[in-house]
Amino acid sequence: MPRALSHYDQAGRARMVNVTAKTPSKREAQASAFVRMNSRVLHALPNNPKGDPLEVARLAGIMAAKRTAELIPMCHPLPLSYVDVQIRLCENGVAITSKVATTAITGVEMEALVAASVAALTVYDMCKALDKAMEIQQVRLESKSGGKSGDFQRVGSSSGGSSRPPKRRQAPK
Repeated sequence: MPRALSHYDQAGRARMVNVTAKTPSKREAQASAFVRMNSRVLHALPNNPKGDPLEVARLAGIMAAKRTAELIPMCHPLPLSYVDVQIRLCENGVAITSKVATTAITGVEMEALVAASVAALTVYDMCKALDKAMEIQQVRLESKSGGKSGDFQRVGSSSGGSSRPPKRRQAPK
């Protein structure tokens, strides 16, 4: 039987979960995203007149993780003890991974996902003048540890993101 969604009360209204009675513990989460772009945009990255898009995106991801509770209505504000965003070039785009840690009463999955998402959006923003058809793909939680629900590791993942997402299937005609 599936668990009930905890962000709703018995009347079906959205609510912030009461975590007052929980004990602080070490919690970590990793997330990833991928920005698919053509080779022309990839080759232009070092010469972007707005600055280094990958470094700007890395910093944007770190800053975003720290503001997650302001962006996602039911997230608790957390004292983050570590945020890292790594970005690497691949033959068909940019792979982004984020890692967030805290010692708190609730997890940091959303903070890791927001960091990866905002980093991907920043890459798009800094490169959109060259190609508006870039795609942000595969924003996903790779792993989490700590807390009552235990550990999670995405099957088939090394928590390092995807350097080559699967080819998109053609829709049947």
